[in-house]
Amino acid sequence: MNTDRDQLRRELRARRRELPAAQRIAAADALAAQLLALPFAPERGYVAGYWAMDGEIALHAWQLKLPRSCVYCLPVLADDELLRFAPWRPGDALVTNRFGIPEPDIEPSSALQAGDMDFVAMPLVGFDAHGTRLGMGGGWYDRSFAFRRESPAPPWLVGVGFEAQRVDSIDLHDWDVRPDATCTESAIYQ
Repeated sequence: MNTDRDQLRRELRARRRELPAAQRIAAADALAAQLLALPFAPERGYVAGYWAMDGEIALHAWQLKLPRSCVYCLPVLADDELLRFAPWRPGDALVTNRFGIPEPDIEPSSALQAGDMDFVAMPLVGFDAHGTRLGMGGGWYDRSFAFRRESPAPPWLVGVGFEAQRVDSIDLHDWDVRPDATCTESAIYQ
């Protein structure tokens, strides 16, 4: 692992955790509007989000504004180190995975594959204006959506975060999957 990337992750995670609660709530509402304004915003099908942890921008406002023909899904960690996705609505049962993240209470083998998704909002630790996404470092999204390096959307991949997580430049590695767009509370980067 690149120590420069590790240090950048630590700094950016601290930066997003330091944002005041009122700013986080306002940012989540503004992010929902940005995601719905995308030219490829979902109108139907399977739409993946995530359970916000560690200061990540929340997606609840967006989830509640999605068209009724969209099925909102959360990631489920599978033993093969790939993400699967399961439909989830507020009130549905959740369990905590090995990283302490809530996920739908289903067997990963019965969950949807990454290629079944129509739109995926991907959490990020950092990003640059060129579309490079810096994740937590585990490679889950890069492995799960590796097929997108050689094939067009769908699924549409959108990195989401706070504007405070933008940096000048992030080195792109061969295994990195570049999002189709990155949305923050104040901008869309394509």
